[in-house]
Amino acid sequence: MRARHAGAMIALVAAALGCEPRTPAQSAARAEAPRPSAPPAAAKPADPLGPRPELPKPQPFTPPAPVVLDGPNGAKVWLLERHTLPIVSVAIGVASGAADDPKGAAGLAHITADMLDEGAGTRSAVELSSAINDLGATLSVGARADGSVATLSVLKKNFDKAFSLLADVVARPRFEAKEWKRVSELWQNDLRKRGDDATRVSGLVSMAALYGPGTPYGHPVDGLVSDARSIGLPAVKAFYKAAWRPDHAVITVVGDITRDELQQALSRDLGTWSAKGATASAAPAAKGAAASAAQGAAAAAPAWKPPRLVLVDRPGAPQSVIAAVREGVAASDPRRPLLQLINSALGGSFTSRLNQNLREDHGWSYGAGSTFTETRLPGAFVARASVVTEATGPALKEMLAELARMADSGLTRDELAKVQAQDRADLVSAYETVNRTAQRLGTLARLKLPETFDGDASKARQSATLASLAELARAVDPKTATVVVVGPRQEILPQLQGIGLGEPEAWDVEGQPIQPKKEP
Repeated sequence: MRARHAGAMIALVAAALGCEPRTPAQSAARAEAPRPSAPPAAAKPADPLGPRPELPKPQPFTPPAPVVLDGPNGAKVWLLERHTLPIVSVAIGVASGAADDPKGAAGLAHITADMLDEGAGTRSAVELSSAINDLGATLSVGARADGSVATLSVLKKNFDKAFSLLADVVARPRFEAKEWKRVSELWQNDLRKRGDDATRVSGLVSMAALYGPGTPYGHPVDGLVSDARSIGLPAVKAFYKAAWRPDHAVITVVGDITRDELQQALSRDLGTWSAKGATASAAPAAKGAAASAAQGAAAAAPAWKPPRLVLVDRPGAPQSVIAAVREGVAASDPRRPLLQLINSALGGSFTSRLNQNLREDHGWSYGAGSTFTETRLPGAFVARASVVTEATGPALKEMLAELARMADSGLTRDELAKVQAQDRADLVSAYETVNRTAQRLGTLARLKLPETFDGDASKARQSATLASLAELARAVDPKTATVVVVGPRQEILPQLQGIGLGEPEAWDVEGQPIQPKKEP
């Protein structure tokens, strides 16, 4: 009875709600009926800014070229007027540098340049430094492998006074004995400390191993401890007289200055700068030494055969510096612009193959990179990284493998697009400021490259193809490279033996092979 009443109640409720109770046949029919399709998705609203534009391929950046003028007493002048800011930068470069150091006097060009601003004209070293600071200027002098340079940066309103100081430094240094004693002692102390810096040692030994110890490019620019002891002030004066000559100089000026203003300053302050004396290659090497013979034109010793593996022992060091070095090209070589693209992908940026492998993938290093040196004569290709000692062998194996992969396969399409974009950005950055522009133009002058070189080189890089780069990628092939390792011999020697490079030659921190002790 209750069941019948319950069924009736359910029927009444269903009727009130407009629902008919389903029979089994109706349920089956509805189960078989197709379900209605979902409503179409709402269309994505249009971008109020319109369709995204297609960016055109960036055009090659052409740096502004300076005007080339005749300067005083045979000097050349490169002038680039840039009047957007009241700043002027000057670089006075001469063609003699460390490659002109006489035999037995490594570092002579370096210490000569270091002495130029230690008193000049009517001012002592302290007075000269104070005068530069009072003008808010920066003045520096230094030597490179292929030349020496003195630079100045100053506000336009102080240019005349500051340029007079620079002219004194270049044309009228005092070379006082008391200043020489101080500067020479500091120099020798720095050379002795250099042996504690594994990265500096790696650079020094790498060049010595590639070119041969004592050759123009095979000795460090800042010199050797053994040679520094025998270099005296008379040798410095003689080298200055032979190297810092107006007929060997290019004066690069960039900034808020006109041609007439510059010519007045040159005539006033450098009009008496003379070009007397022998060339730099005939400067005496050291105290009491006869004048040395002229250096040969080749950067490396003709009979020198670079070793395959060099090991510099640093007992107990927590890190090793690993390097692979082989012959490169001269700065003027038409292949060099394209080799720079190859190097950018290999080790010339944070996202390069070497850095991604050794730092990001394995965590063995804080940074790894590579470069083609920029020199007047054929230079070097160097890949280098500082790695934890326990990973010296594996890291070196990975470095050599990355070089081999690049040599065999070249760049990928994505890498080419990236390094071409990076090339343009780097070139813009090099000419972005007055100071950088003066430095870059001064470098071109020192390397005897035309003032339009960077623009032409960038055009070559921007038009490079994968096929042309693949042909040149053999320039980083590690099969003929010299491997230099600076680290604790006892810990890393077993690791090196598993790579198949042969027995290492032992060298010291001054870039000299250590002769094995003879058995008694």
